[in-house]
Amino acid sequence: MIMRPGQQLLLPANPLFIWGSLLVALLLNILLNMGVVGRAAWAPDLLVLVLTFWSVHQPQRVGIGVAFVFGIFMDVHQAALLGQHALSYTALSFLAIAIHRRLLWFSVPSQAFQVLPLFLATHAVELVVRMVGGGTFPGWPVLLAPVLEATLWPVVSVLLLAPQRRAPDPDENRPL
Repeated sequence: MIMRPGQQLLLPANPLFIWGSLLVALLLNILLNMGVVGRAAWAPDLLVLVLTFWSVHQPQRVGIGVAFVFGIFMDVHQAALLGQHALSYTALSFLAIAIHRRLLWFSVPSQAFQVLPLFLATHAVELVVRMVGGGTFPGWPVLLAPVLEATLWPVVSVLLLAPQRRAPDPDENRPL
């Protein structure tokens, strides 16, 4: 793959780090749902952020099946309609994999604008499934969640790419 000028060559992603970050995001989602925020409609879904990140950066390791399994976990945790999160996470992973080559050509702040429609689609699918299943409309603050997720995209990108940016053997004679 041809790299952009000035783009840093990254080390391979450690599979343990990938799965660990997904599990930490799941646990943070669980803690946010049980904690101060509760099930607020405006609260960002951290698992959506991490799933999107790894679907874009490592589509061969984190794909639609992984998104489905983590969606089932969130459905069980929230006692939601079984498949509500699974369907929305699966659609998100499919769309992220579909645009991953194009998305990586943009800078990280520009990527945030590119993934905003993905986050909007994910929350729209979740809302439609909830409403069809007999749920109530959570209100217009639900539109704030995708915006917050897109705002957090640069932070998540920096945090999750940090282990890959370190030099394997730092040496002044080898700048890579």
